[in-house]
Amino acid sequence: MKKIEAIIQPFKLEEVKEALKAIGIDGMTITEVRGHGRQKGHKEVYRGQEYTVDLLPKVKIEMVVPTPRAEEVIRRLADAARTGKIGDGKIFVYDVAEAIRIRNDDRGEAAL
Repeated sequence: MKKIEAIIQPFKLEEVKEALKAIGIDGMTITEVRGHGRQKGHKEVYRGQEYTVDLLPKVKIEMVVPTPRAEEVIRRLADAARTGKIGDGKIFVYDVAEAIRIRNDDRGEAAL
């Protein structure tokens, strides 16, 4: 199994969810996060005072999928999240040793 963690632009969330739903992936955890990479933030003016906003709002999507489906999920996620501009985000992929459904103790891919 693979854990896929993606940091994307907030306005792309619905498009990403729909793209994943279209291929049968509907289990995911979504968190509102803040951060920056090469984008570095931007300057804003508030009450005549200029300041730098260096932690930008992003959305983190986490899901665990069977290993054979990982590449398909990554490709769909990246295609749906891409704008072609700086700040589109990143995708990280981890190996998952075990998954356990708490309700009935299903293990492995059956717990997904």
